[in-house]
Amino acid sequence: MIEVRQAREADVGAISEIFRASYGDNYTFPEFYQEEFLKKLVFSDDTLVLVAEDSDDKRLLGTASVVLEVGSLTDLVGEFGRLAVHPDGRGRGLGNLLMEARLERVRDRLHVGLVDGRVVHPITQKISQAHGFAPVGFVPMMAQFGDHRESLAWLVQYFGDALELRRNHPRIVAEAYHLATMAMENVGIAPDVIVDEESTAYPQVGGFEVQELTTEGYAALLRIERGRVRRREIFGPLSLHYGFFKIKARQSSYLIARQQGRVVGAIGFTHDEHERNVRIFEMIHLDDEVIRFLLEELGERCQAWGVVAVQVGVGADATRMQRTLLELGFLPAAYVPAHAFHEVERVDVITFLRLLAPLDLGDLELISPTREVAQLVVESFARREVFPELRAAVGGIALFAGLTDEQALRVAGSCGHVTLAPGETLFAAGDPSDVMYLLLAGEAERVLPDGCEAGTFGPGSSLGAVAMLTGGEHVATATAKSDVHAGVISRTAFAALVRQRPDIGVVLYRNLARAFGSQLRQADLEHEDGAGWRLSTADGAEIK
Repeated sequence: MIEVRQAREADVGAISEIFRASYGDNYTFPEFYQEEFLKKLVFSDDTLVLVAEDSDDKRLLGTASVVLEVGSLTDLVGEFGRLAVHPDGRGRGLGNLLMEARLERVRDRLHVGLVDGRVVHPITQKISQAHGFAPVGFVPMMAQFGDHRESLAWLVQYFGDALELRRNHPRIVAEAYHLATMAMENVGIAPDVIVDEESTAYPQVGGFEVQELTTEGYAALLRIERGRVRRREIFGPLSLHYGFFKIKARQSSYLIARQQGRVVGAIGFTHDEHERNVRIFEMIHLDDEVIRFLLEELGERCQAWGVVAVQVGVGADATRMQRTLLELGFLPAAYVPAHAFHEVERVDVITFLRLLAPLDLGDLELISPTREVAQLVVESFARREVFPELRAAVGGIALFAGLTDEQALRVAGSCGHVTLAPGETLFAAGDPSDVMYLLLAGEAERVLPDGCEAGTFGPGSSLGAVAMLTGGEHVATATAKSDVHAGVISRTAFAALVRQRPDIGVVLYRNLARAFGSQLRQADLEHEDGAGWRLSTADGAEIK
């Protein structure tokens, strides 16, 4: 029989052995091998540590914990993590017992419970979802296990008045919309986000002096309200309120910016050299001009430090910060409703992630609906890797002529991408025309059903654009002649883009009308017994 109880000081040696037996010598949190660290956790009021004990021989076979103070300023957020079961205890349901015991003990102490689970096996996902946690994010390459990196799935559960205190109708950038709506549906909230297309990024301004925070600058920084108390945009596990020495004890740092000797802003972050991660937890600023400068300065240092991933949580109403992060290479990875308590409400928080290494997910075992969240996030990171090519392709296609740089970036951001080997089909005659292709590399040819070639297309060409916009079926087959790398825009993505950005739609449909007008002037029009005029477009779509 298994008994789950709270850990005692005498248990720390056995807890350390459970982690070592479960993960070897390369656990991403090596402090869990250290008995002194485990003693602090056992005695801390901010951490609940449980153990699963075999009541027959009193042997500890499993352990799990809840960190009750992962949010800044005691905002009732807890992390359900560090669950480990000794190999000798597996198959006995210890994971479920430990999760049930944790929920029973902390549900009255929390508003929000978070799980960041491994995805190389489905055990954490299954246990979490079976006990009421729902997936809200997927953070690629965030954890270091030995010589490889692993991704994490984020799941959330709410307690007490958390959702009643939530700020409704947050304003977000379009790039976070699909993730936000999926996350809210998963947790049982009717999606209520508003896409904000008007907010611009913070300006790019230089000329500031940068140094690490010392006691000399601490008092001056504490007097700045913007970003720290008023207009707070970044939400993390620490705050300047904690005190300079406590921040240092948590291995956290600030870069401060000075202008003519005066402190004008600072960015707070933690740098984990073992994990090769940086987490931004606070941004303080006298005015808007220093914000982007500090983000770029930290980004340059992350490159020099060999950091793999940079993470930051942004309030769902902070669209200028969201837009700035997107321009700096960050992408939405998680959306947690009611994540942080601010002023008199709980606000939604979007976790943005920037990868400084090529995307490499390794082996994944995902279950639904975590799988769908992961797919959405991974697609955006995959697009980011070919984003420069997509942006260049958009700029060279007649259909997109006249777009501003910002508009072209939005179109490129709506693209997926695909790679095809010689002989593979992009689309076949009779297929629904629901996607268009932007050729980035390689060649493709179109062949009519009667076997006649209808042209060869190379980099910078589009295939299926007019057919996708006008509907109907393809009347020709497009096949890769060589290795083809292409951007892809689906009709659904295009419709969403035009709905959110009618200014882009006006340009595209104007270009389409001009193309039709040009073809009408050049084509031989055939009148068929008064049935109407018929025109075959370059994409093979028939217009009547």
